[in-house]
Amino acid sequence: MPDDLSIWEILNYYYSDAVLFHVQNLGITVSHLVVALFSVLVSLLISMLVRTFLQKRIFKKMKIDQGVEYAMLKVIHYLILILGIFIGLQSINIPLGALVGLFAVVGVGIGFGLQNLTSNFTSGLILLFERPVKVGDRLEMNGVWGDVVRINLRTSIIKTPDEVSIIVPNSKLLDEFVVNYSFGNPRIRIHVPVGVAYGSDVEKVSELLLQAAEENVRVLKTPAAKVWFRAFGDSSLNFELLCWIPSAERKFDTISELNYAIDAAFRANGVEIPFPQRDLHLRSSNVSLGNEA
Repeated sequence: MPDDLSIWEILNYYYSDAVLFHVQNLGITVSHLVVALFSVLVSLLISMLVRTFLQKRIFKKMKIDQGVEYAMLKVIHYLILILGIFIGLQSINIPLGALVGLFAVVGVGIGFGLQNLTSNFTSGLILLFERPVKVGDRLEMNGVWGDVVRINLRTSIIKTPDEVSIIVPNSKLLDEFVVNYSFGNPRIRIHVPVGVAYGSDVEKVSELLLQAAEENVRVLKTPAAKVWFRAFGDSSLNFELLCWIPSAERKFDTISELNYAIDAAFRANGVEIPFPQRDLHLRSSNVSLGNEA
């Protein structure tokens, strides 16, 4: 070996053809790994360019659903990545039989030790293709209320109205009870419970509740709002205002606005909103105390 070689050239001379491990009868060297890694990096670059082109030039003009766009871009990314890995392995002459055997071994390991990971991975594929939950949907699950902002192969990200990101395993979105307010028709009906004092004019109460709904800009005119007289409570006559809004996105804002409007209308019309009361009766008795000798 010449004496005037640089350190990189010396390392390349000694280690580029050094066999690191064998796959069947093929010795894998550092140069093989570099070629395979380069192929994967090129596939990632191509995936980014293709997805950017589709998103800005094609999908933007088609105005397709956000969830459909996200799922298609994810599928395209994984297909290009798998193709890049395949080309990289083929370029270093790793036989397909060795890959099949490797996947079989990995599959056995996954089956015994990584069942949870496998379940979430499979659920991620189902979410991307079947799309019972998609990006942009508003969900309610175990007290969590928020929008789906990302669906990965293992987990999904739900962002709450408080800008808190919650990481949910994909299997939870399929196995547990999930309320999807965006599935199908996004329109929802909200319920606003109200209690008034006994002796109130119930017809007037119904009129004021409907008026509050009619004056709210978020409430739909069709279907029309309605009022239910629910029950004779312990301390109040219980009513419930039901009205429709275009989507669940402003559900709590609308309920708050209706509560403000109902309180103002009741005050202006002398309708009392009671609070629970209890009567306490005291019984007095004369107790004579004698002096102890």
